[in-house]
Amino acid sequence: MTAPRMTQYAGGGGCACKLPPGELDELVAALAGSAPANPAAELLVGLDGGGDDAAVVRLDSERALVTTADFFTPVVDDPYDWGRIAAANALSDVYAMGGTPWAAVNLLAWPRETLPLEVAAEVLRGGRDVAHAAGCQVSGGHSITDAEPKYGMSVVGLVHPDRMLRVDAAVPGSALTLTKPLGSGVLNSRHKATGTVFAEAVEVMAALNRDASRAAVEGGIPAGTDVTGFGLLGHAYKLARASGVTLAVDAAAVPYLADARQALADGYVSGGTRRNLQWVAPHVEFGSAPESERLLLADAQTSGGLLLTGEIPGHPVIGEVLPPGPSPVVVR
Repeated sequence: MTAPRMTQYAGGGGCACKLPPGELDELVAALAGSAPANPAAELLVGLDGGGDDAAVVRLDSERALVTTADFFTPVVDDPYDWGRIAAANALSDVYAMGGTPWAAVNLLAWPRETLPLEVAAEVLRGGRDVAHAAGCQVSGGHSITDAEPKYGMSVVGLVHPDRMLRVDAAVPGSALTLTKPLGSGVLNSRHKATGTVFAEAVEVMAALNRDASRAAVEGGIPAGTDVTGFGLLGHAYKLARASGVTLAVDAAAVPYLADARQALADGYVSGGTRRNLQWVAPHVEFGSAPESERLLLADAQTSGGLLLTGEIPGHPVIGEVLPPGPSPVVVR
């Protein structure tokens, strides 16, 4: 029996399935500033911060609770690898805040009439294995029947209130570091269309952002975010907008997965990537960067790395934080 190709059961794939960033901005704008009449805990990070990676509430002077949820349709055909990638992506929201994930529950939507539950079990096994590698408990969750398979996690973690990474704390004069190469979007699009497996991309997407997050916190870095569905440019713009600074990106210093440029040249560009570029273009000074470079910088990533305002040993510096200028993001 031929194993089912998971990506063929979904209209999109991975974080490229996110709502377009401009539409999402409008959707959440009405919620910003709202709060319960008698909150049980102080909200340290919410919608008012410019769209951070997770919500954070204070428990006491040394502990704050980080909570997030993330799920998406299949980004690769192998169900175990899809589970690994989806779990790493959900855990990344906690790492992007400088926190440590402690507990997670599964979120699963499954077309039970067309895909065996044995395949779902492999997805859950992949998620569990990555969460356990992170030292995070996994117990139960929620499942529904759906025409498209979807998987992810809701994750709870802890962070010190005074040692968080957040999008509104970037300071001019800091280096800009990226901890994973770009290109998963175009390679996933090629994989979906052709079935070609890109092993490097799978392992990069399944890798945890734990070590980079710890190094950032230990190094006193105040600001960062993870690079996912809105691409490097989209997440850089959100960080610059929230912090009131300009981020300068040196295009030649940005690392890419092998075969990413060829996949782009061959036309494997997702609709999510094109929407990213359309949304962010008015806020970016591109200089002489060609259209191909702009698309790669806007490529919709799945389980990407951290974009940090400081240097992390072993990871490339791709630019710097500047005082606010005419454009929130500058490509040099």
